[in-house]
Amino acid sequence: MNKDLLLSNLRNIPDFPIPGIQFKDVTSLFKKPECLKELNDALYELYKDCGITKVVGIESRGFVMGSALAIRLNAGFVPIRKPGKLPAETISESYSKEYGTDTIEIHKDAIDENDVVLIHDDLLATGGTMLAAYNLVKKLNPKNVMINFLIELDGLNGRAIFPEDADVQSLLTVEGD
Repeated sequence: MNKDLLLSNLRNIPDFPIPGIQFKDVTSLFKKPECLKELNDALYELYKDCGITKVVGIESRGFVMGSALAIRLNAGFVPIRKPGKLPAETISESYSKEYGTDTIEIHKDAIDENDVVLIHDDLLATGGTMLAAYNLVKKLNPKNVMINFLIELDGLNGRAIFPEDADVQSLLTVEGD
């Protein structure tokens, strides 16, 4: 993986969404074909032999690479969304994040006990959103659950929020503030 290419194209936005947050904007990676391909290839190499049957993407940036990876892995794609966005019966989980509280939902029939699931999102900061997604997926009793991020913010200890046996991977680590 060409980390220099990806890091040189990652945009930092100060004071977004609130003062003091240094937002790492992955959309600057998505708009460049060479970066998008580099991300997709790296994710595929990491998970091609894991038997994944479903990739779960977290709204909304997790949808981009999550769905692209699902296609390459010949797996299904399952969205986790904000309340009221999914049309069928859902289960939900509320959580705290670094700048407020939120709730996410998944279709109740999206995953079953035969699935090997990869939950994907763009960024690991404090981990609240992904932990809520992990808890939602675990309620549906899949065979196995893995977690992936494009970027992990170093120094925020986001990994510490997950159970010790959780398989958490990140493609890139950058300074978090």
